[in-house]
Amino acid sequence: MKVETSSDYIKFILLHIILGVICFLLPSLTKLYSLIVFGGGLWYVIKNQNRNQEVLYVASYITAIEVFFRMTNGMHFSEYGKYSIIILMVLGMFYSGIKKGAMIYVFFLILLIPGILVGVQTLRFDTNIRKAIAFNISGPACLGISAIYCIGRNITFEKIKDILTTMTLPLATVTTYIFLFTPSVKNVVTNTQSNFEASGGYGPNQVSTILGLGMFLFFVQILFNSKNKKLVLINTALLALVAFRAIVTFSRGGVITGLAMIGGLAFFTFIVLNLKAKGKFVVYLVTGFILSIGIWAYSSLQTGGMIDKRYANQDIKGREKESKLSGRETLMNTEIQMFLDNPILGVGVGKNKEYREELTGIESASHNEITRMLAEHGLFGIIAFVILLAVPIFMYLNNRQNIFLFSFVVFWALTINHAAMRLAAPAFIYALSLLNIQFTDTNTNETTVHREQTS
Repeated sequence: MKVETSSDYIKFILLHIILGVICFLLPSLTKLYSLIVFGGGLWYVIKNQNRNQEVLYVASYITAIEVFFRMTNGMHFSEYGKYSIIILMVLGMFYSGIKKGAMIYVFFLILLIPGILVGVQTLRFDTNIRKAIAFNISGPACLGISAIYCIGRNITFEKIKDILTTMTLPLATVTTYIFLFTPSVKNVVTNTQSNFEASGGYGPNQVSTILGLGMFLFFVQILFNSKNKKLVLINTALLALVAFRAIVTFSRGGVITGLAMIGGLAFFTFIVLNLKAKGKFVVYLVTGFILSIGIWAYSSLQTGGMIDKRYANQDIKGREKESKLSGRETLMNTEIQMFLDNPILGVGVGKNKEYREELTGIESASHNEITRMLAEHGLFGIIAFVILLAVPIFMYLNNRQNIFLFSFVVFWALTINHAAMRLAAPAFIYALSLLNIQFTDTNTNETTVHREQTS
């Protein structure tokens, strides 16, 4: 869904707000919506034979809409987002091939195989082996296949902006639905725990993740795609609404990640601007800082000060909690123990949940992809993670003008530390960091990072 003009952008935002209202009133339509998104996306790619990187547009849309389909029971199978993106990326490779350097991610996928084989052998007979393995391996598989498609692929700065705009649109639907589901935050906040009611009835961790990404996406809109004051005001309002709903989920990970992405983009944008543009940019940042204080103050007011205690790691009575990571330290420690017990092959994909129950009696899935890979893949998991961390660094060294790379990698790194890879978002966003984004016009040798401002 390419947005050609500012007028188109406003129309698409309004359309997605309306979709949020319709799906709230008639939730059964979300299953049809998810079919249309995937089926229409396939048709769009096949019709154009991926001449203009259509797979990235469709995948970006699915990445942003996945949480909405989860919270409205609109998916026909649990890993709709990841499997859809895998299919799209394979289709993209069919039409456009792969670039030099893709073999490193083929090797990454090969490293996952031993853990799968061990899992098949060690999972209990009463466990649904297919589901247990798919739940844990679909995220890394989606990342690896997306990375194979994206790595080294040339794309213009204008096109990456269009792709991020496409990802922005479903956030209007998500936010609209959440406001309709819980119009008054005051009525549902009773403590400092993650709040399902304020998160559209779905997992606060995942909702916070996608809304935190939305904060970054609307910041991009303000920075690069708001060509007049009207668009600046619209995108600022949308950013404020998304940030507010992200904060009041009481899940801190997504908000902190969104702020880190914004900070990274601001820093790397500032570096490439000339002296005059840097002065204007500082004004935007100061204005944004004042806005953020206002959003936080409103959030605090609406939650009766509970959100302040949440971010201070306090309970309802203001006492500091023993756990700084909402109990995730226990899960991480058990996974480290699994690695120490099985350092070469790991315990096998899907086995960490069973193993943890045997060790501690706690029946819970992993929240941290790094320790999960160590536990389930052993030494192969370490090598796989080193690849994921090292390749973007080398990509940046070869293309220092890529102002988005740091933000994309930060989203992946922080998200997998608090929400593992439940969603397709960290896999796809990571893959975007591998694109060879061209920020310089080769004819004029001038940077194209700018935003026109008209009255």
